Amino acid sequence: MTIQPYHTALVTGASSGIGAATVRKLRELGLEVHAVARNKERLEELAAETGCIVHAASVADCTAMQKIFDNVDIDVLVNNAGQSRTGNIADTTEDDVDALVDINLRAVLQLTRLALPGMMVRDRGHIINISSIAGHYAFAGGNTVYHATKAGVHSLSQQLRCDLYGKKIRVTEISPARVETEVFGRLIGDMEEAQRRFFAEYDSLLPEDLANAIAFAVSSPQRMNVSFMEVLPTMQVVGGLNFAKKTTGTP
Repeated sequence: MTIQPYHTALVTGASSGIGAATVRKLRELGLEVHAVARNKERLEELAAETGCIVHAASVADCTAMQKIFDNVDIDVLVNNAGQSRTGNIADTTEDDVDALVDINLRAVLQLTRLALPGMMVRDRGHIINISSIAGHYAFAGGNTVYHATKAGVHSLSQQLRCDLYGKKIRVTEISPARVETEVFGRLIGDMEEAQRRFFAEYDSLLPEDLANAIAFAVSSPQRMNVSFMEVLPTMQVVGGLNFAKKTTGTP
């Protein structure tokens, strides 16, 4: 099966989780898929399974990313790579701020900048940005910098549609809630503890759910742009209203 007029895709954060599931799904749809991540060993395992083309590099490495676009006409760009941290802005280090901005926002901007000229010349293409409900809602316990970077991805997705008005280039933002991936294990340094704390007693999304959402957007008729999709576990609610009690006395 092929999804005309698309022939090629580039997926970032492809070594595990949503990225790896997306590589598998897009390969099933008949696309040539270029898989980008830092973990070469995992990428090679994915290539042996799916036939994807491996690029072992950081998305923050603009030179390495430029080489891909110099050699391949990418029709579908899936900006999926991301990092998170625990704690609020007061607990976040300078390095943490730089890392989150570099991977979650700056790399998305740079890859989009690299992808669009060719798409505009060919007058075909699809940018898919994986954001997060953290970019739309404030909630206690979320990392402030992470929230800010995902809000930036949301704003980028909206502005791109204005920039691309009149072009046959689609922009889709997919905003997931909790997905059962390794990111939670990396956050607390223990995947077994993360499984117990975040997933054992809850129905969470699986990476395959997001890959299916991406496939739906990509394979939709060309006249149709799935511009925004918020994907939640059935048992999770976002938003809410909280009040702190009044304090007594003078500080």
